[in-house]
Amino acid sequence: MRLPLRSTPLTLALALSFALTACSTTEANDPEPAYDPAADTADSPDPAREVVAAPRLRVRILARGLDKPWDVQQAPGGRLVVSERNKALISVVRDGEVRTLADMSNQVWVSGETGLMSLAVDRKRRVVWACHGDDSTGTEDVRVTRMQVDRSWTLVQSARTLIAGFPTSTGRHGGCRLLLARSGPDLYIGTGDAAIGTNPQDLDSLGGKVLRVHRDSGTAMRDNPWASAPTERRFVWTYGHRNVQGLAQRADGSVWSVEHGPTVDDEVNRLVPGGNYGWNPVPGYEESVPMTDDSLPGHQMDAQWSSGDSTRATSGAAWVEGSQWGSLEGTLAVAALEDEQMMFLRFDRRGRFVSILTPPALTKFGRLRSVTSARNGDLLVTTDNGTDQVLRVSPR
Repeated sequence: MRLPLRSTPLTLALALSFALTACSTTEANDPEPAYDPAADTADSPDPAREVVAAPRLRVRILARGLDKPWDVQQAPGGRLVVSERNKALISVVRDGEVRTLADMSNQVWVSGETGLMSLAVDRKRRVVWACHGDDSTGTEDVRVTRMQVDRSWTLVQSARTLIAGFPTSTGRHGGCRLLLARSGPDLYIGTGDAAIGTNPQDLDSLGGKVLRVHRDSGTAMRDNPWASAPTERRFVWTYGHRNVQGLAQRADGSVWSVEHGPTVDDEVNRLVPGGNYGWNPVPGYEESVPMTDDSLPGHQMDAQWSSGDSTRATSGAAWVEGSQWGSLEGTLAVAALEDEQMMFLRFDRRGRFVSILTPPALTKFGRLRSVTSARNGDLLVTTDNGTDQVLRVSPR
């Protein structure tokens, strides 16, 4: 199915705003004392401990004046591709110039937390995937669209639905994070439970799951846990999730998710094929139950990190790579909406939580929604305050 997308330029004023602000910076040096892992003999390290002080960070503002940019990804040629949730626009940012690549407002269903959400961009081919609410068929759902882009990255040549039918209700808990595997054709899709209590434990519902499909065909990967099933469960890689907001693949190949808890227990999970992560808010939609309900039949996967008795509204995540990051190399950068900060979480090789750091340089921009890695190791970050920015974070 080809979607009716159109390409339009943004206003000259907005483009000039980008050009004038591209060099804005803020820097800070974190004063926290060093943490000595050798002194820790406990099986579960204390989450309050801090990692060694971070390097000084440089934060450049690449874009202003956006409306809830849900995701930012790097494309070939140094371009950045940005989605705006409520306007349903996909834009390209390059050298201070902004151009609308696709206006999807005539088909994207926007309600509550649902709209145009996560993007994935092939760094070798001119292909973009978008996860979004949809009402083009007269029935609301959440789905993934695959788009082929022209050589100049000015318009979408063709578009088709890759996979559809993720459940919706009011627009609450729409998910929806995309991740291209480092190698191979895998596309991971984190979905929300649509605030419907039975979805997370129902293997034939695509809500409250991490799905794994072929990035070009949308078919279930042959080694998925239930790949031979004739039902929707053939797409399921893990289940028992509440609202997956972040996906990131570690250098060792493991895939990790970040999800919102209710008023407690935001989680970072290391994903295991076929794993049940224990969210089961029934009867109805009872949010006082634990994020991981150990009373369920079988084995439930515990979180690698949890916010405990508070919520930070954790969102996008990316593994920090490159020796230039010093003590932050190998940490998981997690954006936080409620806490308005970036958390750098350290896990050991076995996946056990070690420490957390929140650099002051990234507490000045309000709610942080998405964080992804640029090719040179810099972090690309979007804010979520209503009038928003795209940031580039690098170590000094």
